[in-house]
Amino acid sequence: MMINEGVSSRGRSMKSARRLASKSFWLATFGVALFAASVANAQTNLKIGVINVGKLLENAPQSKVVQDKLEKEFGPRQQAIIAKRQKMQAQQESFQKDSAVMGEEERLNLERQIRDTQRDLQREENEYLEDFNARRNEEVGKLQREVQLRVQAYASAQKYDLVLADAVYVSGAVDITQQVITALQSAGPAAGSAPPAPAKKP
Repeated sequence: MMINEGVSSRGRSMKSARRLASKSFWLATFGVALFAASVANAQTNLKIGVINVGKLLENAPQSKVVQDKLEKEFGPRQQAIIAKRQKMQAQQESFQKDSAVMGEEERLNLERQIRDTQRDLQREENEYLEDFNARRNEEVGKLQREVQLRVQAYASAQKYDLVLADAVYVSGAVDITQQVITALQSAGPAAGSAPPAPAKKP
């Protein structure tokens, strides 16, 4: 008799525990759903914009200023390298054309001149690339900081709650890249080309 009563008591306790667990589960589920609904509702009240950073930097008027500055700074070196390459090519063409009729000493001198010109050209090209890309990175870093400040000013003036940089997918409703570009153009120099690409051999 006592065994049966113990079993019955345990059965009632297990049923009660299951009811309590079920109730807790549904309360927790309802709480999560309510929280998600409140977050979604809050998001619908936010003013959100997304910017395509690559397009923005490509069309920002400040990019033209950066490109012109680098071209003015490195243009003379680039022209000097081009002139030296043309000289080397002329020496190579002369060697290929006339080496058969040259004297031994004249041929060796021309070969040496070609090697020296080629070595100097390679050194100057490498130095040019290193210097140009270092300066380009420096100027593009300044450009990015300036554009970021202007984007922040635009977002604040337009009462945006959140502005994101790039996204996997952006609808036209929240893509504000062109609006920001227009604002930059009206506040800065005329729009130009993209920030200069890493230098290639002239």
